[in-house]
Amino acid sequence: MNKLLIAFIFLCACKVQPLVSTSKTVLLDTYYNNEVNAKTGQPFHYLWTDTAMSGFSQLGKVFNSYGAILTSLPAEPTAQSLDQAGIYIIVDPDTEAETSKPNYMTERAAASIADWVKKGGVLLMLTNDSKNAELDRFNMLAAKFEMHFNNEVMHPVNGKNWNMGAAVNLPAHPLFTGVNKIYLKEISSITCTGMAKPVLTENENVFIAEASYGKGYVLAVGDPWLYNEYIDHWVLPEDFDNKKAAINMVKLLLQKSRK
Repeated sequence: MNKLLIAFIFLCACKVQPLVSTSKTVLLDTYYNNEVNAKTGQPFHYLWTDTAMSGFSQLGKVFNSYGAILTSLPAEPTAQSLDQAGIYIIVDPDTEAETSKPNYMTERAAASIADWVKKGGVLLMLTNDSKNAELDRFNMLAAKFEMHFNNEVMHPVNGKNWNMGAAVNLPAHPLFTGVNKIYLKEISSITCTGMAKPVLTENENVFIAEASYGKGYVLAVGDPWLYNEYIDHWVLPEDFDNKKAAINMVKLLLQKSRK
């Protein structure tokens, strides 16, 4: 083949390569977690916009620092609403004590989420202890990945006895690179079968789990965990590494996302 023709073909092939944005959209649920502050009448608790101790504004800043775009979903997830997201976060599904009309997980929504994960989405499930999160229906979703959040309260903490919520025997996992000690307060444990694998275990109780599902990835923690109060040293002593764990988690989720 003529050398000039070969060069022409090569240049054409190079030119058709599209420029791809590295930004990924992180979609935070505000449907299953839909609490309103009784004093202010405003939505609060685990929101990007909540800058109080109860919010996720600090976690949002970590995502932003790695180029992620933050948004929220105030409706039941569908294939269409999830399509543009790389990461979907559901935290602390409401109980009747938290809102007068909680939105519960359904089989339809669980199937939509699982299908999205299978195609390359990354799901982060952050629940809570059984007294403060609706777990029975939410386990419809967890079951898609062979996980089950248990109705119990682990790591109870009295007052400022911070070490009652400490986890120190951390495994060799990307979540804990450079991390020696984290804080997890009053959480549900997770039962893992099949594809679900324990990440953090204490006395045979699984606190953090993960699963690969199709082209996607699921990370589950039995606690809201990295909200403003406990992401750094707002109240925690200096020897806790929750901020470092948050950075590791953000990097891990962004790396796993194929969307």
